[in-house]
Amino acid sequence: MKLDHIDHKILKHLQENARITNAELAERVGLSPTPCLRRLRRLESEGIIKGYRTEINREALGVNVTVIILVKLEREDDKTLREFEAAIKNREEVMECYLVTGKFDYFIRVVVPSLATYETFLSETMLRMPNIATVESSFTLREVTHKVVTPLPQSVIR
Repeated sequence: MKLDHIDHKILKHLQENARITNAELAERVGLSPTPCLRRLRRLESEGIIKGYRTEINREALGVNVTVIILVKLEREDDKTLREFEAAIKNREEVMECYLVTGKFDYFIRVVVPSLATYETFLSETMLRMPNIATVESSFTLREVTHKVVTPLPQSVIR
């Protein structure tokens, strides 16, 4: 789908602040409220906007341990991949999971309140899954950057 520069502005402003009012959004993108709302609904109905979420300050809640896990499976057939993915999707501490190329099969980002919680997750969940060959964990020391605005390539702008 091709987006014009106004669609691009709408997406940028919504990613920065999903609670922006339609009137304020319309003003920022140079439209009146009715056409702005029409464009917003079109972006939603066409699946460009998947949903709206609240970003939580994890540290304020005491969930400040982030672990990057690299997983190598014993086999890489479709059944094994599907089983692993089904099991990992249901874990609330798993924030992201990607099937990747290279030495490992999966890149997983987990957030937990403590090292003890992670140890429990690792020993009672990850290491008990079938077909796991290798698990490597790296603990983050500090968040250097955290972007929530997806850059739109110029090719999508008409």
